[in-house]
Amino acid sequence: MKYIFAITILLATLAPAQNFYTDDPLLKEPKARNIDSANNRKLSDFYDLFSLQFKQLSEAQPVKGDPIRARAVNTLGEPMDSAWWQRRHYYKRMTLEELKRGPVNDSAPSTSKKWTVISAKNEGVTPGFTMRDANNRLFFIKFDPVTNLEMATTSDIVVSRIFYALGYNVPENNILHFTPDQLEIGDGVMVTDQKGKKRQMTRADIQFILSKVPKTKDGRFRATASLGLPGKPVGPPRYYGTRTDDPNDIVPHEHRRDLRGLHVINAWIAHDDSRAINNLDILYKDDDVQYIKHFMLDFGSTLGSGTEVANSARSGSYFFTWKDSAKQLFTFGLRPPYWAYAKFPDFPSLGRFEWKVFDPEKWVPEYHNPAFLNRLPDDEFWGAKLVTAFTNDEIHALVSTGELSDPKAAAWLAECLIERRNKIGKVYFGKLLPLDQFYVEADQLKWTDLGSALGYLPAATVSQQWFAFDNQSGKKTPLPGQTSTAVPSLEHYFGVTLTDTKNPKHTVDVFLRGQSVVGIERNW
Repeated sequence: MKYIFAITILLATLAPAQNFYTDDPLLKEPKARNIDSANNRKLSDFYDLFSLQFKQLSEAQPVKGDPIRARAVNTLGEPMDSAWWQRRHYYKRMTLEELKRGPVNDSAPSTSKKWTVISAKNEGVTPGFTMRDANNRLFFIKFDPVTNLEMATTSDIVVSRIFYALGYNVPENNILHFTPDQLEIGDGVMVTDQKGKKRQMTRADIQFILSKVPKTKDGRFRATASLGLPGKPVGPPRYYGTRTDDPNDIVPHEHRRDLRGLHVINAWIAHDDSRAINNLDILYKDDDVQYIKHFMLDFGSTLGSGTEVANSARSGSYFFTWKDSAKQLFTFGLRPPYWAYAKFPDFPSLGRFEWKVFDPEKWVPEYHNPAFLNRLPDDEFWGAKLVTAFTNDEIHALVSTGELSDPKAAAWLAECLIERRNKIGKVYFGKLLPLDQFYVEADQLKWTDLGSALGYLPAATVSQQWFAFDNQSGKKTPLPGQTSTAVPSLEHYFGVTLTDTKNPKHTVDVFLRGQSVVGIERNW
């Protein structure tokens, strides 16, 4: 039997490679391999910062030669449903109610009985605690800082729903309002006092924690309740390399499109704290398979919030670069950076969030992110088409989930998201030929010009040249006279090159099998 297996493998390696297979394009990654266990690794935030700031830890784009295209994509250039990401709003339109609900599935803490506090964090500017409700479900409770009621909780709620609609895995977050009599202390719960000694928690500790967080006008406390993720936490994923204890993690993270394109998304919502420790891998069981599922969490530092304070005015720039430092040194600070010109309205519930100075091309997180640095125009296009899929009404609906008490603050937040979205569409749809959503109807190839359809750019003028395609060699042979959108009657694989007549470097190759679109390649 082993000889038959060896011969099968040998024949497979000798067989000519194919560009497309009968099941292309794949919409889901192959079923995950089962994992019995994984290491619960810890990651130092300081090590992550300094190592990525001053070292090259990932495979970077070559200075010369062909760029490293995104991997973990199907033949259409789309990420597949996986442990990282799933197709949602851009691909299957969500209703306003679905957008507002996000990942939440009747997960608000039950108020039929008191909540049991099982651990607490009483240090720092904004303390918090963990609790179990009447249904024994675990919740992480986080508050706003005293100076900025609603700021961190709003950003946590709104952005968790945005990321869910974009396709990422996020926890189920709810805003809750409560009074201290809703809380009771679990048996044997310990706290660490000011001297570093552990002792049993008392009611006075609960009062001390709540004395450091703001109250709403009706005297209650407002917080975010984040439902504990199902499964065993095994530490954060990095934005480079792979997990050695995960046999399903085979694509270096710096080359995943769903991570590269995240740069555009994070610029939109001002998620400058998009570092590795704000993600979490969970050993998750689905039916009969246990595998590692990747979650994003902790969105309190978005939309102008810095979680514990309003975000810095310099949000969207690196902590440090040699170039910027030298510029400030040699100009004696007389050439302020672009972000210094930003003006922010006085909305304590939002922190510092604006759109007039925002520049998608200049925005960066707090320090280097290998996946973001490896992005290419087609990665940016993918991120931009997800962002621009949200209509004005949908953005207003998402903002409403933050339950801002000041209508003017809610209107400003929606305005910023709309205008920042518009800037993203204009910038990234202009870097290539922004055609997408290809299909065949009545023997004609049709598509959507995202740039013009959404009002960001003039309609692209496109020329067509059809070609026969050798699926084994990859050779394209032009079909004489076939220069319209009419689909040729061919039995095997063929395609068309769509060229922007104003910028011939911008092309899209669309591959078909009969009447079905099976592949897309973008060039710029």
